[in-house]
This record gives sequence, C-alpha cells and structure tokens, in this order.
Amino acid sequence: MRTVKLSVIFVACVCVFLVTGCSSELQDLRIQNATQQRRIDQLQSELQAARLQLEQLRRQLDDAQDKGGVEVETLKQKIAALEEDIANKEDLIASMQQRLLSGGAALPIELSTMLEDFAKQHDMVTYDSSRGIVKFKSDLLFELASDTVAASAAEAVKLLCGILNSEEGKKFDVIIAGHTDDIRIATSATRAKHPTNWHLSAHRAISVLHVMEDSGIEPKRLSARGFGEYRPVAENLPGKKGNPQNRRVEIYIVAEGT
Repeated sequence: MRTVKLSVIFVACVCVFLVTGCSSELQDLRIQNATQQRRIDQLQSELQAARLQLEQLRRQLDDAQDKGGVEVETLKQKIAALEEDIANKEDLIASMQQRLLSGGAALPIELSTMLEDFAKQHDMVTYDSSRGIVKFKSDLLFELASDTVAASAAEAVKLLCGILNSEEGKKFDVIIAGHTDDIRIATSATRAKHPTNWHLSAHRAISVLHVMEDSGIEPKRLSARGFGEYRPVAENLPGKKGNPQNRRVEIYIVAEGT
C-alpha cells in the first residue's frame, strides 16, 4: 500500500487580495477586524463581570468558613468553575488581540478557535494559529496505484468536514489537490484507469472530494485538482524510486467563489 500524507492547509485569501490592492477585499478585512475587536470588547466586559462575581464569592466563602456554614463546599465549587471560565476568557482574548496585531487573521477567529480546540482534542492533528494551517499527522492510505480512500483516512476527512460545515467554516470553499511521486504507472490494468500520474493524482483528489460530499459538504463548495509528480515537497529517490512525502492530498480552505 502507498502512504499519502494528508496536509490540510487552511489559507484565507485576505492577504493575497491586499497585495493586489483590491479595495473591496480591503474593506472586508477592515470589517472583519472591527468585528473581532467588538468581540474582544464583549469578552473583556464579560471578564470584568466574572472577576467581580469571583470576588463576591470569595467574600461569601470567607464568611461561611468563619461561621462554619454548610455551604462552604458549594461555594468552593462555584469559585473553581468561575476561575476556569476566567482563565479561558483571558486566553481567548490574548489570542484574538495577537491576531489583530499581526495584521489580520488567516482565518476568522471563531473558526481558528474551533481548530485550536480540535487539535488539542486529537493527537493526530496540529494547528498553527499564526498562519492558519492544520496538518494531520496520520497518512491517507490508498491501495497501490489506487484512488480508493482507506476507511481510517475517510474518518479523518469526516472530522474535518464537521468543522467545515460549522457556521464559521461553511463560509469558505474547498480545493482538494492530489500529488504523486515520480514512480510511473507500471501495470496495464492500472494504466487503463489511471494512464499517468496526473490522472492518478486527480482521481485521488476526486475520491477525497466524494468523501467530503458524502459527509455533507455542499458540492458547489468543492473542486479538485491534480498535480501529478510536478510539485514535490521532498526530493524523490534517484531512478524514479519516489518518496512517500510526495504522495499526498492537500485541502485548501479559500474564500467563497475562489
């Protein structure tokens, strides 16, 4: 079996549009940043109220302990829960402020936060919030020279689809790009279905596309591309011996209509 690495790369088109000087996209970025700032202001207000409530609970706990009240344990539990909520809000505010300082989020903050939480809950996933890139550590497994997605790989794609179908994620389209190494298609039976590595890479991308469609992603949001062996991420071995790193499928999350 061949191993195809699934690198799921989330790239919003805001930065590209800024380089081209597109005024409408610049306005979109300003609106997005203003929205994020309003969200930060809201969180800071909630944080301040939570801190005041925490002080009240601590005073109540002190009184209860002095008087030997029976509500001591209940108050301790409320304080612990509120302290955790405050810590979470502080972390979220810091993340959002850092993203604004960096010149705009690679992805909307709500979606980025979902991906951060997703990565924390799954050992197979890493997320670079500074660049908006999600990578799956596990590989997509295909049969040798086949475009059939293995069951384990399909489950990983379905987990991604859950995020892409969220209120934040469904605002973006999806481009699926297939890549191969430089090993030529050997058998005649395989060549009948995949005449070249270009065909194989495109067919594999389409197979992943179908998994995503079956997982509820609207077809109009999906497109597939095949690059064959011509965009390697690592050097292939001499004599057309290939490299597993180059057998991969990449999934790009882009602005609607891209």
